[in-house]
Amino acid sequence: MKIAIIGFGLEGRAAYDYYKDGNEITICDQKVDLEVPTGVAHQLGDDYLRGLDVFDVIVRSPYVRPDAIVNANSADIIPKITSNTNEFMHACPTPNIIGITGTKGKGTTSTLVTKMLESAGFTVHLGGNIGLPALKLLEQNIQPDDWVVLELSSYQLIDLKQSPHLAACLLVVPEHLDWHESLEEYFAAKQQLFRQQTQDDIAVYYPASENSDAITKVTLAKRIPYMEEPGAHVENNLISIDGHDICRVDELQLPGEHNWQNVCAALTLAWQVTQDVPALRSAITSFTGLPYRIEKRREVHGIIYYNDSFATGPGASIAAMRAITQPKVMILGGYDRGLELHELATAIRDESTSLRHLLLIGASRERLASALREQGYDNFTLSDAGTMPEVVAAASALAQDGDAVVLSPAFASYDMFKNFEDRGNQFNQAVEAL
Repeated sequence: MKIAIIGFGLEGRAAYDYYKDGNEITICDQKVDLEVPTGVAHQLGDDYLRGLDVFDVIVRSPYVRPDAIVNANSADIIPKITSNTNEFMHACPTPNIIGITGTKGKGTTSTLVTKMLESAGFTVHLGGNIGLPALKLLEQNIQPDDWVVLELSSYQLIDLKQSPHLAACLLVVPEHLDWHESLEEYFAAKQQLFRQQTQDDIAVYYPASENSDAITKVTLAKRIPYMEEPGAHVENNLISIDGHDICRVDELQLPGEHNWQNVCAALTLAWQVTQDVPALRSAITSFTGLPYRIEKRREVHGIIYYNDSFATGPGASIAAMRAITQPKVMILGGYDRGLELHELATAIRDESTSLRHLLLIGASRERLASALREQGYDNFTLSDAGTMPEVVAAASALAQDGDAVVLSPAFASYDMFKNFEDRGNQFNQAVEAL
């Protein structure tokens, strides 16, 4: 077959490895200086989406919108367009697939589900938007009785054609509106995870989130809430499900009450597979979290440094601000995608007693400062620091013995860094150099 791979990032390379044997591959990418495998046909530059009607299969990478492909060609090619996720769902040797979406918490919840099932003795494969692209998981010799956990973003879900047996929608708030044409499209993309479920399937949702509730209502599956019965919930400082007390909240290694939601979502999913209470308890109480998520890095001269670089939206930074209760200097700001800042500014005003100071950085600093002033809050410094060592030095100078310095930007990283991992790694290096 003649196959076009659109976008040659992590998922595009996984698609190339999957399809390359026995097929005629063309790599299409807008980067004119992209390095492609020797001898492989390529179509690079501004016209990389043109003329795709000659291909039998068109494999879309997540950052490429499906309608961009169609608009550059014709509606006739719609049946030819697929993705890593769609092909994985079609080819996966096991029906035991758990799909998890939401705005924040997907990675933590997906990893915790994996650890719970592994603790109970199952073989589990974790990938999607975290770790390995879905098609790379097929190289792990997945067996019919294995389980697969997929973290799935709206980019991956927007054209999903097959739903998993178990699916969860976590808290959903406005996000990625620089890619989605509207908030409604963002929600509709999330709904694709549930649209093809049957009455034999299960959809887990967060009932306190109107968006999560609405997104999962499109399903035919049995809906199970979490943070309330019959799903996992917190009562009297105990995490419980189906009459079983699993652990106390003070036994969790994950900081902040927002992580109670992630734990209860993961437990509700895992409970549909196993009711091995000791195994579930062991996994929950030993899990310390993922890198760049309110990650305690180091204490220097009485100041504790936390790396929350993954906080690329206001909600995540609000959660970090509330999770770290000691006096703190927070580093906020970055690439401005135009997200609403009223909730963040209001939360900062209301949490002002625990905030030593705010250091505002990056392209968004002026707009964030304006939003804070509208709430009558002015305990911040606008910084023109251009490097992370300068940022860390400035934040450290504002902190006192017993304080925390928290990198929790509430914005994307692309103005100063390659991505949130690069931002987080540079923060870690600057802290280690203190």
